[in-house]
Amino acid sequence: MATIMRRIIELASNRRGSSSDPERGRQSPAGSSLGAFDEIPEDVLLLILGLLGPKDAAKMSRVCKSLRSLVSDDRLWVFFLQHQAEPWESIFFAETNLRWGYPIQAFLSGMPELSFMNIYGKRAQVPSSIIIDGGSGYCKFGWSKSECPPARSATFLEFGNIESPMHSRLRNFFLTIYSRMQVKPSSHPILVSFPLCHYDDTESAKASRRQLKEAIYSTLFEFNVPAVCAVNQATLALFAARRTSGIAVNIGFQVTSVVPILNGKVMRKVGVEVIGLGASKLTGFLSELMQQNNIKFESLCTVRTLKEKLCYVALDYDAELRKITQASWEVSGEGSFILSKERFQIGEVLFQPRIAGVRTMGLHQAVALCMDHCHASELTTDDSWYKTIVLCGGSACLPGLAERLEKELHGLLPPSISKGIRVIPPPYGVDTAWFGAKQISNLSTFPERWCLTKKQFRRKSKFNRMW
Repeated sequence: MATIMRRIIELASNRRGSSSDPERGRQSPAGSSLGAFDEIPEDVLLLILGLLGPKDAAKMSRVCKSLRSLVSDDRLWVFFLQHQAEPWESIFFAETNLRWGYPIQAFLSGMPELSFMNIYGKRAQVPSSIIIDGGSGYCKFGWSKSECPPARSATFLEFGNIESPMHSRLRNFFLTIYSRMQVKPSSHPILVSFPLCHYDDTESAKASRRQLKEAIYSTLFEFNVPAVCAVNQATLALFAARRTSGIAVNIGFQVTSVVPILNGKVMRKVGVEVIGLGASKLTGFLSELMQQNNIKFESLCTVRTLKEKLCYVALDYDAELRKITQASWEVSGEGSFILSKERFQIGEVLFQPRIAGVRTMGLHQAVALCMDHCHASELTTDDSWYKTIVLCGGSACLPGLAERLEKELHGLLPPSISKGIRVIPPPYGVDTAWFGAKQISNLSTFPERWCLTKKQFRRKSKFNRMW
């Protein structure tokens, strides 16, 4: 059947191309009937058009008015979008929530009608962009069309000599990335994600954020990058979980931040909670426990590997202490390692920092405090916006963390706040923020709606965004 439909396209194209009257050749087909195809149900015809593929299906609109109507049917183009490399749920979320750019639109009286045929066509024409996810531990970078970030390097916050001026460090950092990707800076838009820093809403914190922002944009525009978008990691993690509002909990390299976000904007006036615990402390504590138990290792890299492969968070710490939890993992070049209680004692540090000698509040306490502030602020009439908690960062991938945090929050908070809480593990593991950036950079409206050009940067008309 699909072959017959392709033959119909050829005949229609030949008939139109052979017209001696140029005006007639430009006219739409007059016939509205499908002939023998009139007897075929519409749903079946849509399935046939789906078999043809998007290009041939679009050509069928030339045959007659009836097919033109079928070809413009959203169901057909949703089908084509569902067969893209990116999950359909992510595409739908992005195109319905992020396509209008920042600030995120909250449509109270109904969302504008979308044409998925138009969206499909525009997404196919979006230029490939460079994504640089500058984490607090290391940086991930690659093409927006890639399935995952293909390369890693030191983050720009620690790149080169940390005593050097930020502009100099950024310049060397971006030059290194472009060199490793073997691409000219002037040929592609770029999306940069960065760890949230300068957390307060004070004037000095605002000035520090503004200076970092200006340094990133000005450095990239010195390389004649056509368009630049910079978004913080917490917001990107929320986007990766298909949310525009919620609380992002980012377990970074040195600290853990609890970030309230409403319609894509960090609510610093509500308060960003920061805990002096990060991935480096968990790795260091595991190395101490291994040394105490005479487990020899050659480097912290080995310890980090064991943390990622064997460690988890206990739902009930005291009950877990009474269980047999021994497990082993083989590290290349060093042999097999056996861990027991160490496996869950590491994750427990997030909830009981004192066992690692750290004087700070636990993760559950910081999140509960943030939620209480969100509740008291009454920013919207709907208080459900802060009840979705998205975890991100490498150590946030520890199995059992989401379930334990949710359990602790229900125990700490009153029912009026805790009812409806949902804690979401990192949707894409350690690459969660990178995939949030990918959602933006593959939008049908990218780069126009999300990026600044050099001219706009100079005018600073769209400058204060998402920092």
